[in-house]
Amino acid sequence: MQFRTQIPISKSKAPIDYNSKVLSFGSCFAENMAEKFDYFKFQNETNPFGIIFNSVSIEKLFERISKQEMFEEKDVFFHNERWHSYEVHSDLSNSDRQELLETLNKAITETNKQLKEASHIIITYGTSWIYRNLESEEIVANCHKVPQKQFSKELLSVEVIQKSIQNTIDLIQTLNPNINFIFTVSPVRHIKDGFVENQLSKSHLFTALHQVLKTHNSKLITHNYFPSYEIMMDELRDYRFYTEDMLHPNQIAIDYIWKLFSENYIAQESISVMQEVDEIQKSLRHRSFNPESEQHQKFLAKLQQKINLLGEKLPQINF
Repeated sequence: MQFRTQIPISKSKAPIDYNSKVLSFGSCFAENMAEKFDYFKFQNETNPFGIIFNSVSIEKLFERISKQEMFEEKDVFFHNERWHSYEVHSDLSNSDRQELLETLNKAITETNKQLKEASHIIITYGTSWIYRNLESEEIVANCHKVPQKQFSKELLSVEVIQKSIQNTIDLIQTLNPNINFIFTVSPVRHIKDGFVENQLSKSHLFTALHQVLKTHNSKLITHNYFPSYEIMMDELRDYRFYTEDMLHPNQIAIDYIWKLFSENYIAQESISVMQEVDEIQKSLRHRSFNPESEQHQKFLAKLQQKINLLGEKLPQINF
């Protein structure tokens, strides 16, 4: 007997292997997946501008990256003793204006290079709700705790999101026409917007994203949709799979979603390497009761031998 529904997932026609270079952008779920890529030692770069939730802010960053349009003094502002940019996450904010600008512009240059070399890009959209700065009338990626009265809150229409996603694809393909796209909608629920409002927000993302993907089905470059939201809502659908806030997937859920992702989006020949990496990672985390013992020294020597053998096969892997 089956006691739950299972989401059918199509296998990728361009799976990720250890020679692939992966770039991930988007919501905090992109970070969860990136931690898995890092753990298994794939070549992976994630959110160079921090967590970004909405499609328009993601598009705006890719426009900067593709045109190498640098941040200037007019693009940053001072608030609560720190300099910020409305286009990036507050993790990048700095007490020194010049340091912030240098960090942002270095991220543009490096991401431009990474994008040209990447084999895959994973974009995770989080919400259709946006905040618009009333003074500039620009959509912001992050409000940086600026008083709410300085913003209007809006729900992006399906048409606007669809156009934004298409523009993002076009901008990326101008730099790298051979890149493979993987899109997903974050399983994190934005309940602060309201329960009904969260569902409305996600439905706009689904509709817009699938309209775009429909137009790309016949093209040679793969545009895959990975159903992380559907797995969380339909297969797991229980609060025991959430963290204490009851909004974010917990480690069990993240591990399960990663398992489904790796079964369908990682090349079969890389699975055995992942198992080797996993063994080494667990051994590296092992803490001996007696580090000076002969037995532990033998354990370390054997571990180093495993690392060296793997390094000979795949020199890009470093522990």
